[in-house]
Amino acid sequence: MCGERSDQIKIQNLEVFGKHGVFPEENRLGQKFLINAVLYLPLREAGLGDELEKTADYGEIAHFMTSFMVERTFRLIEAAAEQMAEAVLLQFPMIRKITLEIQKPWAPIGLPLESVSAEITRGWHQAYLSVGSNLGDRERYIEMGIEALRRTRGCVVEQASGLLETKPYGLEEQPDFLNGAVALRTLLSPRELLEQIHRIEREAGRERLVHWGPRTLDLDLIFYDDLILDQEDLQIPHPDMQNRRFVLEPLAQIAPWLRHPLLQKTVRQMLGEL
Repeated sequence: MCGERSDQIKIQNLEVFGKHGVFPEENRLGQKFLINAVLYLPLREAGLGDELEKTADYGEIAHFMTSFMVERTFRLIEAAAEQMAEAVLLQFPMIRKITLEIQKPWAPIGLPLESVSAEITRGWHQAYLSVGSNLGDRERYIEMGIEALRRTRGCVVEQASGLLETKPYGLEEQPDFLNGAVALRTLLSPRELLEQIHRIEREAGRERLVHWGPRTLDLDLIFYDDLILDQEDLQIPHPDMQNRRFVLEPLAQIAPWLRHPLLQKTVRQMLGEL
């Protein structure tokens, strides 16, 4: 585990000709850019077996980044870096994280300088969601929600639990729920993921009229990596998950070993204590 976290492939000073900049002549005439990339991925199997299939082909990645820069036009190198990092991570799933720098030599600012650059680090995150419904065709709404997550750019549904029927929580005078859990790999930040969750709920006809009331589709963000976040409209881990069997039981099907970063208990332990 420790070795895999630090394994890297580096691509340094890849020269690319592109038409990027805020001035019209930059977009028309173009100029040279330099790309530096650090790719984080496990390399032990490739090192032991000497097999290209066990690693990321840096030649293919270099050609991909070159084509990305040549075929598009950006005003800002920040935008070029952000979108290229996402494209590389989506195109080469073995890469877990990328540190990407785009250098712009001789930037036209009217002062002598060697180059300016933008450098970012982006990578995959592990999230777990609770999913539920107690209106209409409950199973169909849940299927629609999971399929919408699959179609969301930067999200990969890795696993979904079975569904179980549960009594309402909080407001008891309403129909029974179907509940499940989803393991999600995502490039989205917690806030971006929350926005996508709310979009999917709205598309399923969810109306937030009554707290703990009936709903066509309910998606809750339970865990996001080991992040601890406490904001007015977003708390991670979910603040009441340890008291909810309808969250813990499906989650225990797909991640019983998952440990709560505040309580330091696994999902299986929390479920056993209910």
